[in-house]
Amino acid sequence: MTAATPARPYRGRFAPSPTGPLHFGSLVAAVGSYLDALAHAGEWLVRMEDVDTPRNVPGADADIVRTLEAFGFEWEGEVLYQSKRGEAYAAALDQLTAAGLAYGCACSRKEIADSATRPAIDGGLAYPGTCRHGLPAGRSARAWRLRVDDQSLAFEDRLQGTVSQCLESDVGDFVLRRADGLWAYQLAVTVDDEFQQISDVVRGADLLASTPRQIHLQRCLGYRTPRYAHLPVAANAAGEKLSKQTLARALDGSRAAAELVSALRFLGQQVPQTLVAARVADVWDWARAHWDFAAIPRRRAIILPV
Repeated sequence: MTAATPARPYRGRFAPSPTGPLHFGSLVAAVGSYLDALAHAGEWLVRMEDVDTPRNVPGADADIVRTLEAFGFEWEGEVLYQSKRGEAYAAALDQLTAAGLAYGCACSRKEIADSATRPAIDGGLAYPGTCRHGLPAGRSARAWRLRVDDQSLAFEDRLQGTVSQCLESDVGDFVLRRADGLWAYQLAVTVDDEFQQISDVVRGADLLASTPRQIHLQRCLGYRTPRYAHLPVAANAAGEKLSKQTLARALDGSRAAAELVSALRFLGQQVPQTLVAARVADVWDWARAHWDFAAIPRRRAIILPV
């Protein structure tokens, strides 16, 4: 099991993807990470995870920043854009390749589907290791993957408790650089958390299954491991996580105080009804004074009332 992060200044972050406007699920993650940082007298940063460029919506990044400002969030420094970090990701891949930990893979999605024998823990198929010992004759690398092993990797989540995963059987050697040349989320987020010296990651439980991969990458690159807390995600009546894909309603800046109160209550905070119609600053004043991390439900998802 991974040890707790050695004492260092608290630095948290909120890292939305600019694929559309923020919604209630985004707000829950932002509020939880922000207040945890404030409770530790720490810094809170904003990162734009726009590495998957085909999915980005023009202008969504500026809209996200405006929404955060309208809701009273304050952060340290400039917003970090992953789309400008390609050199850092390339250096990390070079380091892993030189150490024999990363390798080129020639497999297409169809070839993986035809040869895979088990599903991956978070959807898709576990990579069967076809190119692990070298590329087939006459083939060239399409993607780059990180080697994993058959050992159990466990960590203690501040909310979800002990989480254990065997990367070999649950995921397989995973992608660092995609066949289309784009950097994979797992590499980008790991490199950026180290670059920004993030001590604590507070985010939605939909990313819980990704954490062992990120911890494995941290170890391979010689990085420190942050503490993790995975908040329950907001789900619709069908049990689906609120997202742009499930047509989640965009946040309304004119109702910022009421939306903040709803997010705080979702996170188990006993907010007085009078704050629903209060100023945004008043809601934050109450939240700073009364934030109770222990009150957050230890669940991975909560279905919102219709």
